[in-house]
Amino acid sequence: MKRLTIISLLLSALVVTACPEPTVEVETVPKVPVTTSSKKALKYFLVGQQLADKLRFADARDEFLRAIDEDPQFALAYLYLATNSVSAKEFFSSFKKAVYLADEVSEGERHWILGQDAGNRGKPEEQLAHYEALLDLYPEDERVHNLLGIYYFGRQEYDPAIEHFARAIEIEPTFSQAYNMLGYAKRALGDYEGAEWAFKKYIELIPDEPNPYDSYAELLMKIGRFEESIENYRKALEKNPQFVFSFAGIGNNQMFAGDFEAARATFAELLGRARNNGERRTAHFWTAVSHVFEGDQAGAVAAAKEMAAIAEAEDDFAALSGDANLIGNILLYMGSPGEALSEFRRGVELAEQADVNEDVKENARRNLAYHEARVAIYSGDLAAASEKSDLFRAAAAAVGLPGEMRRSHELDGMLALEAGDPAAALVELEQANAQNPIVLFWMARAAFELADVDKARDLADQAAHFNQLTPNFAFIKSQADRLVEQIAAAE
Repeated sequence: MKRLTIISLLLSALVVTACPEPTVEVETVPKVPVTTSSKKALKYFLVGQQLADKLRFADARDEFLRAIDEDPQFALAYLYLATNSVSAKEFFSSFKKAVYLADEVSEGERHWILGQDAGNRGKPEEQLAHYEALLDLYPEDERVHNLLGIYYFGRQEYDPAIEHFARAIEIEPTFSQAYNMLGYAKRALGDYEGAEWAFKKYIELIPDEPNPYDSYAELLMKIGRFEESIENYRKALEKNPQFVFSFAGIGNNQMFAGDFEAARATFAELLGRARNNGERRTAHFWTAVSHVFEGDQAGAVAAAKEMAAIAEAEDDFAALSGDANLIGNILLYMGSPGEALSEFRRGVELAEQADVNEDVKENARRNLAYHEARVAIYSGDLAAASEKSDLFRAAAAAVGLPGEMRRSHELDGMLALEAGDPAAALVELEQANAQNPIVLFWMARAAFELADVDKARDLADQAAHFNQLTPNFAFIKSQADRLVEQIAAAE
């Protein structure tokens, strides 16, 4: 989701004294401190932090750049700059600087930065250890609980996530960000009533900001209330005409309703209002997705290549690697697995050229086996698929990342189904990513082959009406619709 790539890095802190001599930290309440040697940098940082909390990323980025201008050794400003970056290249370069400076700040800030660094490197246990140490130091900091909530949210462990969001709200009932994340956690559990309460409370707390309306609109879109969703996205744009997320939301509602021309007009408007290359790439990305929904492979690839051209002009190899994987997925799910394989392999080559740490590069190498296994499955070569799946399972187990373990179960489930064992397939797929409509579709197929019509109907309906901001929905929508019809005809 759009929040997690950015929000998961956000954690507010208490301002401390700033002076031209070595920094003196003065905590007046038990909150995470901020270390800087410049009062002016501190002022810019605070403004940026408030904007970032409200998901006004482009505006926040400007403030963090000003803070760094005043204090080039401002570790948290670099962390927030990474958080609010407009490109993968800027993210990694800013984050590298924050990590470099981590030994020069307070213990709390150091755990915060190094915890995020562990997450970026795919070390979840190390990440959790830093976050729990941070919580031990500042158990009454609502934003530390919010950070832990986001950690568990990303692992799809929604119950502990909700506990931390609720604790954050208990500590500070006006802390709007926790209500936002609480709404998303409730939505993921299918508690739409609870999610609606959280988002409406979010609106009540900061009614003049765009994101509360955007978040509520996303829930309305999920449950198929498209017109109401668009109304709330437009309310967000009334609050801030540059809130680009809402253009993406409006366009997705239009796609889900089958009006692809209107969606592309919305994305063209987003492109026209874009303030930076990150926002321009967003417009091209959703344009590509609109072509996938419509079954237009050539149009989808062309739009994705326009997005990649922006990264290419900036030598942003990390972003280009992701773009190659997107194009690979477009080709794979739209019937060109051989061409898809070339793109997936090109994605690894581009990652090798990126200015990122070795763990990120190793992640790309490791996940190539996942992509190769899917290509083999969709090509009907189950022997090759089994070999690549075994390689990926072993590599994923060695690292222990929950997302990769779910991907391994996804592969094993697909393989079992294609090999004629729907019962084994269902066991595996139930351990895969339940927030992925492609997984739901394969589960529905397995249940249908087992003659469990009720379960098959429910899962196929979930896949066909997933209604979330993800290209995976576009990849599977038409197949899920056909499966719904097939199940209905069999009843």
